[in-house]
Amino acid sequence: MKIAILSRNRKLYSTRRLVEAAEANGHEAKVIDVLRCYMNITSLNPTIHYKGEVLEPFDAVIPRIGASVTFYGTAVLRQFEMMNVFPLNESVAVTRSRDKLRSAQLLARKGVGMPVTGFAHNPDDIQDLLKAVGDAPAVIKLLEGTQGIGVVLAETNKAAESVIQAFMGLKANIMVQEFIKEAGGSDIRCFVVGDKVVAAMKRQGPEGEFRSNLHRGGSASLVRLTPSERATAVRAAKIMGLGVCGVDLLRSNHGPVVMEVNSSPGLEGIEAASGKDVAEIIIKHLEKRVAEMSNSASRSRTRGKG
Repeated sequence: MKIAILSRNRKLYSTRRLVEAAEANGHEAKVIDVLRCYMNITSLNPTIHYKGEVLEPFDAVIPRIGASVTFYGTAVLRQFEMMNVFPLNESVAVTRSRDKLRSAQLLARKGVGMPVTGFAHNPDDIQDLLKAVGDAPAVIKLLEGTQGIGVVLAETNKAAESVIQAFMGLKANIMVQEFIKEAGGSDIRCFVVGDKVVAAMKRQGPEGEFRSNLHRGGSASLVRLTPSERATAVRAAKIMGLGVCGVDLLRSNHGPVVMEVNSSPGLEGIEAASGKDVAEIIIKHLEKRVAEMSNSASRSRTRGKG
């Protein structure tokens, strides 16, 4: 297969590992910076130009699109889909997963466990919003935040009101969630490929930090999942329509709750913690899906809804 990997930096661990795994399995992989792509959108012959040349045909595309370039990156991915290139994750699913509020609504509609979540626009509604999520302590999140940036833990209702008012004053979209105290500043990253969890790790935030992101100084260790946690992660991935993703869970007193579904999960932490060659698992999954879709009349069909 000829595989396009949409990544802005070929030196990143995840990008490098995917290239290595693809080549080790006899495929040709090309790293493409989405911001250097430009498109000719026509009815009969859609094309993608890259650094002055028309891109050659590919069999599959692996999107590693950063959150800051989601809009343009998914536009490029849609163009690949128009050209009948099989996407590891479809553009509509990537866009869906990047919208924290939309993701929460889709998961809630399907009955997936998640923290009680509130969303409001008017500052006059803040006190009632806090009551709805069980009052402080509460977690306040920017909808556009990534890697733990733009996430605040408010210990009291007064502190929560001040933070929410500040965000609203900046015209920022935020949501408020109940704080799962029993999680103890840790979460579980489940790496889902296809219809199963292929690796998992527990991420623990440093002392005094409730965010467990590795980019925020958290540590990773191997963890054994319960059947309920595995089922929740796979179900969340399917609802989002993602073939490969990272599902972040918290262990609450009432079972696993989903915090986020990440369409471009990093490989470094999960491979180190689990000892598994996750990159190879992804490439093998891609081989299988391309073979299946080559026998289908529809090369790109959204698996999720909403």
